[in-house]
Amino acid sequence: MSIKVLAPEVVSKIAAGEVIERPASVVKELIENSLDAEASQISVETQGGGIVLIKVTDNGAGIPASEVELAFRRYATSKISNTADLGSISSLGFRGEALPSIAAVAEVEISTKASSDAVGSYMYLRKGDIVRRESHARPQGTTIAVRRLFRYFPARLKFLKSANAENSHIARVVSHYALAFPGVRFCLLVDKRLSLQTAGNGDLRDVVNQIYGLEVAQKMLEVGARDTFCKVSGLVSPPSLARSNRGYLSFFVNRRSVHTPLLMRATEEAYHGLLMDGKHPMAIINISLPPEEIDVNVHPTKAQVKFRREQAVFASTEEAVKGALARAPIAKSGAMPLSATSWQEIASLKSQRQGMIKEKEPTFVAPLPAPGLPVLRVMGQLANTYIIAEGPEGLYLIDQHAAHERILYERILAQWSQAEFEVQGLLQPITIELSPSEEETLKANKEILGQFGFAIEPFGHRSYLIRALPAVIAKVNVIEAMAKLFDNLASKENPAPWEEKIAESLACHSAIKAGQQLSDEEMRELVRQLEQANQPRTCPHGRPTMIHLSSHQLEKEFGRVG
Repeated sequence: MSIKVLAPEVVSKIAAGEVIERPASVVKELIENSLDAEASQISVETQGGGIVLIKVTDNGAGIPASEVELAFRRYATSKISNTADLGSISSLGFRGEALPSIAAVAEVEISTKASSDAVGSYMYLRKGDIVRRESHARPQGTTIAVRRLFRYFPARLKFLKSANAENSHIARVVSHYALAFPGVRFCLLVDKRLSLQTAGNGDLRDVVNQIYGLEVAQKMLEVGARDTFCKVSGLVSPPSLARSNRGYLSFFVNRRSVHTPLLMRATEEAYHGLLMDGKHPMAIINISLPPEEIDVNVHPTKAQVKFRREQAVFASTEEAVKGALARAPIAKSGAMPLSATSWQEIASLKSQRQGMIKEKEPTFVAPLPAPGLPVLRVMGQLANTYIIAEGPEGLYLIDQHAAHERILYERILAQWSQAEFEVQGLLQPITIELSPSEEETLKANKEILGQFGFAIEPFGHRSYLIRALPAVIAKVNVIEAMAKLFDNLASKENPAPWEEKIAESLACHSAIKAGQQLSDEEMRELVRQLEQANQPRTCPHGRPTMIHLSSHQLEKEFGRVG
């Protein structure tokens, strides 16, 4: 095939494919333009998951009538003028690709007025070509309506998810920018329903309240640290407010929303030793740096940045989060305190278990045979967390929480498959408030949740009534259980089928906790039920339920055999 120059319409489609991945990409680009125009109010309206309509209105500076047409030409921008400007970019947009890329794959209407113009300007574009242009009256600011997204790029439509899933992505984008700019009033309407509205009073905690709820907003810890290199600010959760996925980590660099593994690792490293495996903190962190310290021109959608001094940014972020956690009040716990001796015993066992994985010939802990369990005799409880049991093959140390998780998980799935789920009706309904993304997750999974016994109905703006729920969680903190359930359903890190995700969440939240003292009868019953499980040696998350110390290894350790 001979080399040839691509036609302009093909070039525009390729550019659009890089910048406009899904409807949320359009929302992101338009919000960034509004913020660069110094808008204090931004309204986003979507219909049909953003395919039918995306409409963004702001009260920013507006576009002069003489420049409206120019704004839809590729590489036309007011943000930079020469290569030197690329080294110190302070605006969110700068490439001059957003509006042309959107117009190439949709029908676009723009209505705008700058303070220097007596009247506003209106322009309608189809496939990037101007169809109509006229003047009309309107207040200062800009409104851009994008209709029939990807109508002229049908290949992209095939890769989009359901309307609810796309709405969830849009809600996440708007929520992120509301967190980055608490001084701007954001409003999100999804299918003519108010999904999010912030006050724009500059208080980050107020925005957290609107997105995640009052309880989360009250518990979040303030981050505030400044050194000679950068400033770290925002809010992070105490360890008691952990989540099942990283979807609640929001990072901003000079208030630009970015996906950065560096800041993610720095934040989670600050929680080292404070969270269980598989749990993640909530965080809203903004890093303020001189523009010349970062390169924002490393990703087509500006979703990533490159730091000139990565180690310094990592250290500053980690120390700032550690400082916030150090100032946190100590949470009360129902768990029994462990003595120093108990901690030493557990640490020793953990060390030996790690040796089992790393060494070819373990000296103490024997590998567990698979898959079933022999009949066990309960001997006692260690540290109110581990059940000590004897079997014909030696000693078993059983994690009571992981074991109970496995039992409940299999029981829940069995009841679901047989359509015999135990449901608990509530005399007094429980009211829950959902974030915009949680609300979309509920809508996408309402029928599925109904199969597990949930009866949930709307009750005002982002509020819902729970009238019935699975009996297995009837006696726990239902609001906390629902938050973790929505986390698990929305998690991309958990590829399990939806019924397994729900069963995992219900089992985890309902299982006996570490630190809970059990009677001899309760321990015997737990072990008896574990013996009957199909996969008794791991919990639903894949963690071991027990450690096995064989009779031979015990004899060897005590010098009874060579």
